[in-house]
Amino acid sequence: MTTAPSGMRSSPPRTRRAAKLGRARWIMYGVSVLAIAAFATQLYFFVQIGIWNYVNPGETAFIRADAWTLQKTHPGISLQRTWVPYDQISRNLKRAIIASEDANFVNNNGYETDAILQAWERNKTRGRIVWGGSTISQQLARNLFLSREKSYIRKAQELVITCMLEFWMDKERILEIYLNSVEWGNGVYGAEAAAQHYYNTSAAKLTAWQSARLAVMLPRPKYYDEHRNSAYLSQRSGVIARRMGAAELPK
Repeated sequence: MTTAPSGMRSSPPRTRRAAKLGRARWIMYGVSVLAIAAFATQLYFFVQIGIWNYVNPGETAFIRADAWTLQKTHPGISLQRTWVPYDQISRNLKRAIIASEDANFVNNNGYETDAILQAWERNKTRGRIVWGGSTISQQLARNLFLSREKSYIRKAQELVITCMLEFWMDKERILEIYLNSVEWGNGVYGAEAAAQHYYNTSAAKLTAWQSARLAVMLPRPKYYDEHRNSAYLSQRSGVIARRMGAAELPK
């Protein structure tokens, strides 16, 4: 029979149980803290969106991140952004954005299940996240609160925030904030800044062709800011210009 060396005693069962209970309590405590933090974050998003239904947002998460990056990479470039009310943005631009980014914007619930599933299949084929299948509402959710990092966790949070946007806001308000917040080039944010930056005009006076080109730039605004003579940009703008007449605007 093996005995413990002199001066050493094995822990009694009661002590071992107490140690296990102590670890379990700390684990539960950690889980509780994380749950409370997650709930508080969602509550913050919910309340903030409710406020923005009546007050125009200031800087978005994307703008704050880009401002820091521009200071490092392009110190001579300053941010351009001027908020303009919904009725001071050309209907041409509104139609072009909907035709290009979210044809069913007026009628969907903020997301398109088919588009998300298609993006999922494409990403599996590529082995990495490339497509997101995002609607205008989803893009706004990401711009307001999240980062450009591509992950399924971020996508899940994006969908939660999208539901909050759709709960608080009508489609016109969502489109108004989107058009005043979306990136359109190096340090260029919102329709008014884009109109001035590319065409030396106001957002209210954008033509159909100008609007179509701005809409096509959205997936890669920095690239097209530096490659304005892109053949694809011209070709795709013609496609969007022809689709604009069928785009339904929110009422």
